Amino acid sequence: MSDRLREEMRQERRASGLVWARFARAAGFSATYLRNIENGNRALTPEVAEAYDGVLSTGGRFTRALRDPAAGTRALSWDRPESMAMLTGLMKRGHVDRRELLTVTAALSASASSWARALESVPHRPLDLPGGADLLAHIGDRLDHLRHLDDELGGGDVLPLARGELALIIRLIGSDRYQGTTVPRLHAMASEAARQVGWAAFDQGKPGLAARYFDGALRASAEAGDPVGGAYAASFAAIQCYSTGPPERAVHLLDLAREQVRWRATPRMHAMLAARTARALSTTGARKECAHQLHLARTALDKGPREDDPEVLYWVDHGEIEMIAGSTALSLGDPAEALRRFEAARAADYPGDTAFPRSHAIYLARASEAHLALRDLDAAVATARHAARCLGSVDSARSASELAGLRARLRAHTAHTAVREFLQTE
Repeated sequence: MSDRLREEMRQERRASGLVWARFARAAGFSATYLRNIENGNRALTPEVAEAYDGVLSTGGRFTRALRDPAAGTRALSWDRPESMAMLTGLMKRGHVDRRELLTVTAALSASASSWARALESVPHRPLDLPGGADLLAHIGDRLDHLRHLDDELGGGDVLPLARGELALIIRLIGSDRYQGTTVPRLHAMASEAARQVGWAAFDQGKPGLAARYFDGALRASAEAGDPVGGAYAASFAAIQCYSTGPPERAVHLLDLAREQVRWRATPRMHAMLAARTARALSTTGARKECAHQLHLARTALDKGPREDDPEVLYWVDHGEIEMIAGSTALSLGDPAEALRRFEAARAADYPGDTAFPRSHAIYLARASEAHLALRDLDAAVATARHAARCLGSVDSARSASELAGLRARLRAHTAHTAVREFLQTE
């Protein structure tokens, strides 16, 4: 068991993307010492196993495997007791994750790798509710409502509400009240609730907390045998990865997600994953690959909606894809193309002001930045004012940060009257 455990630890470390020096510093041991342990030249101790669990956010499975070698691969899997213990632990008050951002994104990458492996041993299960499950149907309706609240109000208001829904779902799973096909459905709901908490936490500038809940979402989706729900959660975790850490990890998450749903997802799901892959790739400068992924996204959407489209994808349409394309072009240093894509989104009736003010504020801030790059200060200010209006009723640290960054760039142009007035009044 020891050799297999060492290999599992090595694989998780590599999947995290952390360089040896940073991983060793986070673990609290020298890189040379840890290399010798992985290679079998030094004894694997409980302290080292615990350090790997902590840095890689593995839920303590390496420590348990070392303590109980007879457990074999069961100790290294995302089994139900481990996943439930992890989800229940998230509900404890006072939990704060203060790991540095690089370690957080590494943990997300490792979580996605474990999720993909876990799905290999779990059959794909039907998630339809049995007749009479009114309580579960109500929970599903509330989760849908929270998705729209997040769009309109931002993560500040949604975070405690989604956390409450997750706590209720976890209690129902642990109550043994439900049996049969209802159990995987509850786990699928737990996955979506954890995703909502993770996304709201990231939106509020709490990346460590967000990573824990994204990990919980992936665990719950694996227990449900629901790769589509897990892929959806992974796509949001990917945004955190390319926003706060090496973008290659975001691409890694999205590649895993796409592989897991290759034969199960609808064209709309494929479009969303391709567009987000393009956005992640844009932060690496991969221009041709971005264009290819955006082509895949548009082609998939052209196939039209399907009756089995996941309800969580209500926001995925041509307008949203073009907004992502605009952000991608700006990241690649092409402000003129960015503005063309943002205009294409508006031509596709993107309902940003009414349905998605939080996201629209971000897209408008980027459009303003594109105008600024092209030296059109009047257009930059007009668009910045529009972004500020969208944020009027939104509690989103992420959106506010985008606008603050734009204001900082505008300060170099205070000789221009419109810029000066905007900075003084907004």
